[in-house]
Amino acid sequence: MQTEPAREMAYDDPDPGEAADFPDDLRDSLSFDLEECAHALGELVADYAVDRERAGAILRFRLGIAGERPETLTRIGARFDFSRDRARQLHTKAVGELLRHTARSGRLPVPEYARRYPVGARDSALTRALLAETYATDTDIAVNDLTYLKLRLAGHSAADAKRIAGFVTQRIVGWRKKTNHLLSRLREDEPTAGPPTPWPHRIDWPGRSVASAPLPTTAARAFDLDDDGRGRFYLHKPGRDIGFDSGLEARLMRLLDTDDRIRTFQEYPDAVGYLVDGQEHLHFPTLVAELADGRRVLIDVQPLGHIGFHVNRMKARAARAWAHENGWGWLLWTGSALGEPELAARPVPAEIGKRVAELLAAGPVRLPALRQLRNDEKLEPLDLLALVVRHEWRWDRAPFRLATEA
Repeated sequence: MQTEPAREMAYDDPDPGEAADFPDDLRDSLSFDLEECAHALGELVADYAVDRERAGAILRFRLGIAGERPETLTRIGARFDFSRDRARQLHTKAVGELLRHTARSGRLPVPEYARRYPVGARDSALTRALLAETYATDTDIAVNDLTYLKLRLAGHSAADAKRIAGFVTQRIVGWRKKTNHLLSRLREDEPTAGPPTPWPHRIDWPGRSVASAPLPTTAARAFDLDDDGRGRFYLHKPGRDIGFDSGLEARLMRLLDTDDRIRTFQEYPDAVGYLVDGQEHLHFPTLVAELADGRRVLIDVQPLGHIGFHVNRMKARAARAWAHENGWGWLLWTGSALGEPELAARPVPAEIGKRVAELLAAGPVRLPALRQLRNDEKLEPLDLLALVVRHEWRWDRAPFRLATEA
């Protein structure tokens, strides 16, 4: 399999004087190949974690294996009651042990990774592809760790993987340093820029009359706001520096800052609890925005390719309920003109829908059955995503599992 052609992304700007170039729509970045890689990594980590439970958990949190955004090292340290530096040490150790464990079991290089990041490919081609994935998967916060591990699993030497991971990380850091300049250009050149239209029509307002809670004045997420893996920039409407985890999150904030429909906004307004298989988790929705007419809407970033995963759907369901309790609207921002309403209404070929339903009637669908369906019916990622959203099926990631129960 050939490496997918990379698109020019926010960080892949060959001219330092030019503004960063974000892709227009993440629907063009959807790929089953990425899910094949995630499935393989999930299996490797699960096997490794049998005798190293804490190390396996650190890898899952840091790498975002289940489809959630990777966690900062500060937050991982808080989970286990140790420092950020200690979290870094333990993660680095776990990556080395995972690679040795994989090599001893005869599974290195991993075929899915070797096809996607072939040894012998030019550094520039790999860098562009990895930058594209970083933006499309919302994984900037762990980009160096993820890039290094992907390349090592593909069979690249430690020295080559470290060098290319450095290139990718440097491009992201360089883009962050240019962001304030970019913001000034946006305000001059694009005074009415906004998220992909028609985003105002996608807002889910409360179904009953509820007094609107005031706009918070501080961020509830305070424990890792200064984590050095995050970016920062000055935004005009809040009138201060704002931290962000990813290029996708930064793009939303930039667009809102230049949109005349938005009066101001507050990042991470509160912690929202949600349940996954009976276990409690906490999520910090991206921001709450106040519109020019005084209404408020909670906006959360989830990349289009990840909104179908069960863990993210449970997170979004809890955030939506919390927004409506506060009298606010709710919007899941996907980096695409496609959101949940558009996906739910998207036509899917009848034969594909019938085949998936038949497979699910016999029990949970595993990855081999999905591969066969892709070969037989030319199943596209958007088809699967639309069916999951429409029927509220359960899609677990790493390892892949599709089922009818929520």
